[in-house]
Amino acid sequence: MALIRILLVEDFEPFRRIIRSMLQSRTDLTIVAEAVDGVEAVEKASLLKPDLILMDIGLPKRNGISAARQIVVDSPDSKLLFISLEASPEIVKAALAIGAQGYVHKLSVETDLIPAIDAIIAGRQYLSADIAPDSTAKEQPRHEIVFYSDDSVFLEHGARLLRAALESDGAAVVIVTAVHGQGLVQKLESEGVDVNRAIRQGRYTSVDVREFLSQVVVNGVPDLKQVSRVLGDAVKAALKARKTEHSRVAIVGEGSGLLCAEGNFDAAIQIETKGIASCDVQGIDILCAYPQSAFEQTDGEAKYQSICAAHSAVLS
Repeated sequence: MALIRILLVEDFEPFRRIIRSMLQSRTDLTIVAEAVDGVEAVEKASLLKPDLILMDIGLPKRNGISAARQIVVDSPDSKLLFISLEASPEIVKAALAIGAQGYVHKLSVETDLIPAIDAIIAGRQYLSADIAPDSTAKEQPRHEIVFYSDDSVFLEHGARLLRAALESDGAAVVIVTAVHGQGLVQKLESEGVDVNRAIRQGRYTSVDVREFLSQVVVNGVPDLKQVSRVLGDAVKAALKARKTEHSRVAIVGEGSGLLCAEGNFDAAIQIETKGIASCDVQGIDILCAYPQSAFEQTDGEAKYQSICAAHSAVLS
């Protein structure tokens, strides 16, 4: 059996470890090189001419779509498989139009990666089941949670979600403390995102989380109508600011996490469930950040499980 030479392009080291582990189960697959940004991906693809390139979209310096356009010119025999959190029909269409043979949603990578590789090697196209470029069905919003004991974990996951939205012509809303807001901007700019330009375009909006909470929580109790109004207005503005109709909007917030840290678990869970449900979050990706220390009390485990249950995925 011929050995399939693979170039892995992914800037997030923990995810690269997952891919490496999965590929190690196959003796006919070998990673000949890795790249952590779009510029490096183009250089290594041109030099190595791999059989298959596993490509993320939200990459620093040069996004995956842009890098792929150059790669298909420099290494036309290399097959392309995108693996991305971005699942909007427009982005999937753009990837396939470039010449990609497959597109795997990162949330489905454990079940879809190997079948996708096998299909592409056999000359067939492969798309994750929840990706349908021509479908008119509504996309399911992502409402994820990250627990952090160190700010760098929060900033890593937050910037990753925001960058994916901004680099695919979408918009971003951050509802965080001033310190975390500055950290996210610095992280994004270090990865090649022009945040000032996005702000001028109305595609990056920053809201002080304490101001947000003062508007939606009265005497420790959430006013769900206010949550719907304040959050809904931010969502509407972000949707309007997108460059294209199908681009995603990313929201990174820590309001509920701060409420939990202050011991107001009931308010946090109401905002996470009833509050967000009262808004039209179609096409919205939400990441909620919680300090791990908020769950160190004696009943912390039960509260932890309840908070997790209110989200579509738990990140660590």
